[in-house]
Amino acid sequence: MFVRDPCGIVCLIITYGAVFYADYVVMRWIIMQTMQASIWAPLHVVLFNTVVFLLSMSHLKAVLSDPGTVPLPANRLDFSDLHTTGKNNGANGHNEWTVCTRCETYRPPRAHHCRICKRCIRRMDHHCPWINNCVGERNQKFFLQFLVYVGLLSLYSAALVVGSWIYPCEECNANVIESQTRMLHSVVLLLESALFGLFVLAIMVDQMHAILYDETAVEAVQQKGPYRSNRRKFLLLADVFGRGHPICWLLPCTSFNTSARYHDTPLLSYDV
Repeated sequence: MFVRDPCGIVCLIITYGAVFYADYVVMRWIIMQTMQASIWAPLHVVLFNTVVFLLSMSHLKAVLSDPGTVPLPANRLDFSDLHTTGKNNGANGHNEWTVCTRCETYRPPRAHHCRICKRCIRRMDHHCPWINNCVGERNQKFFLQFLVYVGLLSLYSAALVVGSWIYPCEECNANVIESQTRMLHSVVLLLESALFGLFVLAIMVDQMHAILYDETAVEAVQQKGPYRSNRRKFLLLADVFGRGHPICWLLPCTSFNTSARYHDTPLLSYDV
């Protein structure tokens, strides 16, 4: 699914612009300029572009995947009494089905309505403009992978920039214009890496706290309290990343072992 939100589309452009700019600076002005005769150059080219590829794939998965949209009923249901009385249209508890008067449908426990997507999302955490999509039950894995790879790319870029300053190439400084251009791009990339690195670190900490304490950002704002499922932390992580081996958790692909929480509350049959 793709949300036609102007703010989200602008954030997508900024995201890919920043990633491609980092790749351009590292390839053109750091590796090709300061590692011309080094055996490390091909290794850095492969590793850096591998991180860029994994980042792009996880981001595209987070953008285009269904976050857990609650299906609309085949036939419109009559909620006129709810519109007038205003009852039973909120979240009454973690384990109760509720009614969304905007979607005019029943929604499972811990589902919330997104005003931007204009649909109810299962276990919605928040709507993120950087992926132009909600972070919900079915794409939180890809969102976390995206954060991890952005952080890794930021550290990698900063390390290469600092390394080029510590071990400068004497031949590169012969051309003053190229040397100044490389320095300018390096400073901009270092600032970009620091900004995005700290930003995703803060979000990542918040996401991990939400997973390990089983409380989404929406539930925290509503002050409903954690779900308190009394499950082990590893199982809570496995609910997000899949039942495969933890080594595979950072691969941006759909797990063959569907998360158990997808089946905690079966969807209603709407074909009535």
